Amino acid sequence: MSLNLAQLLRSSASAFPNRDALVVGETRLSYQMIHGMAQRFAGGLRELGVARGEHVALMLPNVPHFTIAYFGSHYAGNPVVPLNVLLRADEIAYHLEDSDAACLVVWEGFYEQARAAFDRVAGCRQLIVARADRTDLSAPEGAHNMTAVLGAAKPVTDLPDTMPDDTAVILYTSGTTGRPKGAELTHFNMFYNAQYVCTRLLPMLGEQHVALATLPLFHSFGQTCMHNAVLMSGGTVVLLPRFEVEPACKLMQGYKVTIFAGVPTMYFALLNDPVVKNYDLSSLRYCVSGGAAMPVEVMRTFDNRYNVNILEGYGLSETSPVASFNHLDRPKKFGSIGTPIWGVEFELRDEQGARIEEPGKPGEIWIKGHNVMKGYYKRPEATAESIRDGWFATGDIATRDEDGFYAIVDRKKDMIIRGGFNVYPRELEEVLYAHPAVAEAAVIGVPDAKLGEEVKAVVALKPGQACTAEQLRAHCKDKLAAYKYPRLYEIIPELPKGPTGKILKRALRETSAAS
Repeated sequence: MSLNLAQLLRSSASAFPNRDALVVGETRLSYQMIHGMAQRFAGGLRELGVARGEHVALMLPNVPHFTIAYFGSHYAGNPVVPLNVLLRADEIAYHLEDSDAACLVVWEGFYEQARAAFDRVAGCRQLIVARADRTDLSAPEGAHNMTAVLGAAKPVTDLPDTMPDDTAVILYTSGTTGRPKGAELTHFNMFYNAQYVCTRLLPMLGEQHVALATLPLFHSFGQTCMHNAVLMSGGTVVLLPRFEVEPACKLMQGYKVTIFAGVPTMYFALLNDPVVKNYDLSSLRYCVSGGAAMPVEVMRTFDNRYNVNILEGYGLSETSPVASFNHLDRPKKFGSIGTPIWGVEFELRDEQGARIEEPGKPGEIWIKGHNVMKGYYKRPEATAESIRDGWFATGDIATRDEDGFYAIVDRKKDMIIRGGFNVYPRELEEVLYAHPAVAEAAVIGVPDAKLGEEVKAVVALKPGQACTAEQLRAHCKDKLAAYKYPRLYEIIPELPKGPTGKILKRALRETSAAS
């Protein structure tokens, strides 16, 4: 039995050829157009000598070229390696070399760093530059223009007979505990993870749903939930390369966006930026949150203000990424990541690896199911350490209630041990977010000679609000046990964030260590 991820675009192009698949700015591209260009891109790879099975790296933002190159590579039988567009030359070179990429497709705005990396990696033989101006067919020396490649290529019209367990996508982890590792996700992993979103969420919105894709498509959350799943269902993807409040609101109003997915910091911004009141967001029906734990107060406020239903889920790059979700057909549980999706099992285990059966007791989430990666590319030892008897150890600490709903307590590595007591930052952050002056909050552990670690809160305040460290300490002390409330406070203008908007605790720890 063969399976290829490009089948989802092929089927939608057959069913809805003239329907808008992608929208960027004022440009609308139909399913028929995108599908045809993907087939020509596959032909272009063949003509450039990129053999079936070789890896194609994509350093592209949220633009139609991503979709074309992504599915075009699959039409050619080439696994895709999406790269963060903010990487610098040394980082790009590492990813190209580690992934054995034979071809790099890069957006013109990131060409300089990409070219410096490409020239250092002998195994990466072809460089394709994607330009916004489709009439400009020029390319730097030693590179190819993507539009010219499409125009000259003979389309590949037959899907290759890739197997379900063949690698489709290699997604690199953030590298917070070492150098980034490539999670090998199969056609089966990616297809059925997108199908879950497509069949369990999107049908509630009807055929004409419109999704705003501002989560980076090179990231697993945006790629599966806002790109693959929406295209599989025949919806329209409105592309926004970088999240900013006003441009996002303009698109939501102008294209009557029905579904929005974001990380918590995006929801904070949509709640706190005064420009939002100038726009009509009444078309929104459902919102999805992931990537980091959503503070309960933020979710309640957003739901009530915009009359929507934010569904929180959970997953990792290694799980394609969706592993659990709240439900549309029954009341959600605030502060919960829901229950495992169909075909996926969760277990909570203690530090010795024993299963935890007691409700409410924290343990590490282990996952088993069709969404779990086949392993880390070229890293059998890391794979064996993370996957045992088919179970993937996530490093995330959670509890499970009597109804089987899970709630993230924290990352295992983020847990603070203060004087022998375990302190979970998520709980403390919830208390900080409940303070009326706090816009963003993160809790970290800092070295302490007496206690081993002390608890530190780093916060950013809402515009026009004032609050002192003493006031924050009093607020937390009133609501938390004596061993866990933060003793140290730092108020800064804005918390550091990664490309998806996730707060970077590693950067906060590094700053604290240097001060």
